[in-house]
Amino acid sequence: MSATPHSTARRPVRSLLLALVAALLPLLAATALTAPAAGAGEPARDASRAGAVPAAALTEVTNFGTNPSNLRMYLYVPESVTPKPAVVVAVHWCTGSGPDMYNGTEYDTLADRYGFIVLYPSVTRSSKCFDVSSPQALRRGGGSDPVGIKSMIDWTTRTYDADTGRIFATGISSGAMMTNVLLGDYPDVFAAGAAFSGVPFGCFATTDGSEWNSACSGGTITRTPKEWGDLARGAYPGYTGARPRMQIWHGTQDDVLRYPNFGEQIKQWTNVLGVSQTPSNTDTPQSGWTRTRYGGTGDRAPVEAVSLQGVGHNLYAQGMASRVLTFFGLDSSGPAPQPQPGACKVTASVNAWSTGLTASVTVTNTGTTAVDGWKLGFTLPAGQTVTGGWGATYTPASGAVTATNVAYNTTIAPGASVSIGYQASHGGNSAAPAAFTLNGTACAAG
Repeated sequence: MSATPHSTARRPVRSLLLALVAALLPLLAATALTAPAAGAGEPARDASRAGAVPAAALTEVTNFGTNPSNLRMYLYVPESVTPKPAVVVAVHWCTGSGPDMYNGTEYDTLADRYGFIVLYPSVTRSSKCFDVSSPQALRRGGGSDPVGIKSMIDWTTRTYDADTGRIFATGISSGAMMTNVLLGDYPDVFAAGAAFSGVPFGCFATTDGSEWNSACSGGTITRTPKEWGDLARGAYPGYTGARPRMQIWHGTQDDVLRYPNFGEQIKQWTNVLGVSQTPSNTDTPQSGWTRTRYGGTGDRAPVEAVSLQGVGHNLYAQGMASRVLTFFGLDSSGPAPQPQPGACKVTASVNAWSTGLTASVTVTNTGTTAVDGWKLGFTLPAGQTVTGGWGATYTPASGAVTATNVAYNTTIAPGASVSIGYQASHGGNSAAPAAFTLNGTACAAG
């Protein structure tokens, strides 16, 4: 493992660097300029001990695992890293690099404040764009960049005993497209994503080896919500678990990845998460911004979309990363905050005997819009196995279980409830599940 640390003394000039990035990104997106070599002109040294990297310095990690497209991995671990830290994967734009993303955003200074780890993947191919178009990239474990990024995550979680329930992705331009791809390929890995100036999963797909899809970049590819949802679900066939939440940012004057891609992403992720395309809440958090939330009204709604009036492709600015952390639930030290009230509530009771039990579960939609199609996720206590059920289909029979609606109870209106239940065997622990999610959103206990 080699290390290429950055001195934290450069942080007072962060605002200047952000301004320079803001000026250069549109030019970089539209040209084939070659970025400077990663870490050029910086001191290099080896990490002083096996495993963990030096704290408070951007460090390159090598030999991190399977890496079919020869990506480079950079890691930032704060001095005050928390036990079982969260991990934020910050993905750069075309012609950029991991160190560029480090210098051009403030995720490392926020990591210093909140104790999470930041992982910066870095492309080595000549375009410095991530592969979001090949058939290999658009399926789980298929190869190319997503596999390398997954290896980086695995290395980080092993080395730092990171919280596998708090892995997040965010990216700008090509990195935003990769954020969409990562959440489609690995829905079981990521808790949420935030995409700045991106396109839906699968929109950039090509079969001729080209990295660029002009129809998608031009905003001329439109599909139904279900068609977009099926593309994302098709990356991991058979997966029925919780899906990551998504935050989407786009400027109305984007001339590189045009603005219709904003609406197509909303279609895709509302469908994937099983929530209405009608906003639960609309507001203006800042002049020229329109923010819509879907499936919930709070800071951690299933889908949040921010449209920036009159802004072009280069929309990222200082302060936006803090809004990303709020959506992720990482803007406090220690564990992520408790789920916001107002989306769903679940009550569960158990009637047990020596080797078996029946459980009755009531799911209440406490939001303001109907839930049309639902999946209830929960984990059975050790030793319990579902042997039958009613009101839903249950898969798998043990461990992390998903209960999926049946034909007669597909929709849960605002304020309404559905009652389901199951029979299970047990080896001594006859308790009810401790926590539930509805279409990926954590529910309050009844």
